[in-house]
Amino acid sequence: MLNIELNGRVPSDIADIQRLATGNYGHFTSMQVRDRAVRGLALHLARLSDGNEEFFDYRMGIDDEQRLLGLIRHALGNERDASVRVGFLPPVTGEAAPDILVSVNDPVDDAPTRPRHVRLDHYQRDWPAQKSTATMGSTYAARRARLAGYDDALFVGAGNLVSEGTTWNVAFFDGDRVIWPEAPMLKGVTMVLLQLALSMNGTPWTLRPVDAIELPLLTGAAAVNSICPAQPLADIDGVPFPATDKLVSLLREAWESVPFDDI
Repeated sequence: MLNIELNGRVPSDIADIQRLATGNYGHFTSMQVRDRAVRGLALHLARLSDGNEEFFDYRMGIDDEQRLLGLIRHALGNERDASVRVGFLPPVTGEAAPDILVSVNDPVDDAPTRPRHVRLDHYQRDWPAQKSTATMGSTYAARRARLAGYDDALFVGAGNLVSEGTTWNVAFFDGDRVIWPEAPMLKGVTMVLLQLALSMNGTPWTLRPVDAIELPLLTGAAAVNSICPAQPLADIDGVPFPATDKLVSLLREAWESVPFDDI
């Protein structure tokens, strides 16, 4: 399964193809669709609205949201389960609304569960609060990590504060509560949904700065994104975390309680 539509049609004009192949200014969100529904749809829409204001000075209204949902449904066609990415890019003409690119691919059902070995990388994404298409720095950090024998990279910014992974947020555990790092980073939809679900089921959690020197004092760590709500981290820069730690089970239990929203 693969479908790509620009403003509701498959790009066939050479000018459109050239623009998609060479442009790198814009923002996006990614989601896992199941039975024509997605977890946290309102958060995905809010992310796209914020991105449009940041990058295009364009404020989305209710009509824009309804048009966007219609474009997603159109790109899905008869598919009920899929991986969907929705991106906004500069319009061809002046003051028009930004163009909408919807790509549909196979759903990811085999979410990774193998503990990941992670390397710290002193890097901060451009526009860390936005899911922008400027991803070369993150991709390069992941490549450096793999060349050094790790699976991925976890970013450390100013003040030695842990922020986020290359395509994921990170959660920690101290034996009593879930800890989410407070730093310049993307507030991932899955992370926010987990925070809400943890609050609903009475699991203690906190949002606070996490200095990298604290890592040996923590008892668990997990990567969090829409593909996998809780992939355990085996170690960070050689600092090991127990494979049987409670964190992953807490996050997975919370995730199962998050409802789906119809598209």
